[in-house]
Amino acid sequence: MPEFTAEELSEAHSALLSVLYKCERIDAGKLGKSQQTLLERRIAALKVALKLIEKEQDRKY
Repeated sequence: MPEFTAEELSEAHSALLSVLYKCERIDAGKLGKSQQTLLERRIAALKVALKLIEKEQDRKY
């Protein structure tokens, strides 16, 4: 697995948090069923990615 600098991890974390925030603000009720499912899966994947980044950041410090 490639090594990332603390700065790269921090920037990635900030970017993913921004995307997660925007996804969570979407009114899923206005979406079709498949778009709702896709949105739910995106949110779940973003949360996993953020946790992995946080875990890696904790390991580095």
